[in-house]
Formats: sequence, C-alpha cells, structure tokens
Amino acid sequence: MEFIKPRPTTKAPGDWFTGDVWFDVICAGREPSRMRANMVRFSPGARTAWHHHVVGQTLHVVDGVALIGTRDGTVLEARPGETVTCPPGEEHWHGATPERFMQHLAMWEGAGDERPETTWLEKVTDEQYGGPRTRSH
Repeated sequence: MEFIKPRPTTKAPGDWFTGDVWFDVICAGREPSRMRANMVRFSPGARTAWHHHVVGQTLHVVDGVALIGTRDGTVLEARPGETVTCPPGEEHWHGATPERFMQHLAMWEGAGDERPETTWLEKVTDEQYGGPRTRSH
C-alpha cells in the first residue's frame, strides 16, 4: 500500500474543451491497472468537445448540474450523487450549465493496447449544447 503524491491541478487543453476547465488526476493507472480517474471542474457554460472512449466512461456528479450529450441530440441532466455511464465507442460530450460551476469525477480505462483510450473530435456547437434537456433515468 502506498500514498500517491498528488499532481498539481491542470488547466484542460483548449483543443478539447470550450470554456475554462481544470482537472486533478486522481489515478493514472500504473500497470497492470488500466484505471483512470480525474476530478474535473467546469466553469459555467464550459464543456468538452465530442469524444469517445475505447472502453467507455463513467461520470459521477459531485457539484452543480452536469449536462451529458449524445449524437442523437439527447442532453441528460445529472445532479450531485448521480452517475452516468457512456458505453465503449459512444460519441458524447459533458459540461456545466450556463448558470453554475459543475464538478464531476470522470472514470475510464485505458485500452490495454496501442489504441488511444480517448478519441477527441470536433467542438460541440452552441446549438447542440443548448438543446432540450431530459431528466429521465
């Protein structure tokens, strides 16, 4: 057993995000583990670009309201204590509402081979971000 020395908070790259986003690496998955976990903080209106994960992703909302969008136009609202999973290969985005900060724990796995664990795509448009929201579970 060991304590892992925390890394400094990192500003998320502008190529992959709209708005101001910061993250703290919680777990970077040293072999044989492939687990990854980041605590991510989004300023109001900030969001990821479209992306997908080779082994999927799980998002656990800690504070604020998370918006999670899929290519079919669905925009889910998730509140603190709620968890949303995105299956392997599903193109999606996530971010904060325009009114509040949002914080979530993002968890995913590396592919375990040469494939990138996350594939980043184009930025989410304002129309996609502002689409109708749903609270269905």
